Amino acid sequence: MSVHRIRTGDDTFRAAVDAMTSAPTRSEFEWRSIPAPVRMAPSTWACTGEIVVHDEELASGRLVILHDPEGQESWDGTYRLVALVQAQLEPEFAIESMLGDVAWSWVTEALELHDAESRELGCTATRVVSQSYGALASRPSTVDVEMRISWTPEAAVPPGVPDLAPHFAAWIAMLAAAGGLPPAPARIAPIAPSHHARAPRPEEAGDIR
Repeated sequence: MSVHRIRTGDDTFRAAVDAMTSAPTRSEFEWRSIPAPVRMAPSTWACTGEIVVHDEELASGRLVILHDPEGQESWDGTYRLVALVQAQLEPEFAIESMLGDVAWSWVTEALELHDAESRELGCTATRVVSQSYGALASRPSTVDVEMRISWTPEAAVPPGVPDLAPHFAAWIAMLAAAGGLPPAPARIAPIAPSHHARAPRPEEAGDIR
C-alpha cells in the first residue's frame, strides 16, 4: 500500500514526483519514502534522506511535497516544499555567532546551484549547544544545527507543473553542506568534508515532527 496521499486523478503530481525521484543524485545520498502528512494538502509526498560517507551518517533530514490544485495564498502557488535538515557539528561551532547566516547560505546557494527557481522562501535555523557537567563532565560538548525550510517552486511547462528534480537536488545539496561536503555533481565521489559533522542520534534529536 502506498504511504503517500495522492488525490484520485492528480496525475500531474504523480508524474512530477516520479520524474523527480528518477533523476540521478549524489552517490553518498540515501533516501526512503515515509508516510506523508494528510491534512496539509490534497496530495502529499514525503521522504527521509541521509548523507553517508564511509558508513558514517553526516546529516539527515526530511522532505515533504504538497500539492493543492486550488493553490494556497501563503504558498503563492499550487506546490509547496517543506524540508528539514539536521547535523551535528564540531564543538568549535558553539562560539560561531554567524552559524545562522552560514546555514541560510547553504539554503540559498543550494537552490541557486541547481537552478531551482523558487519564491516565498523561508528558513528557521536552530543551534543547540550541549555541555555536560559533574559526573558527566568527560562527555564532549556537541553542537546540533536544525534547519526548517519551505519554498514554492516556480512553475514550468505545461503551466502549473514544476520540474521538481532541481528542488530535490537542492535539498540534497543542503544536506551535503550541513554534513561538511562541498558541492558535487551527481555520481561524483566526494572529497574530504570541509567540517566534521554527523547526524544527531535518535536519542539526541528529540521530536522533529
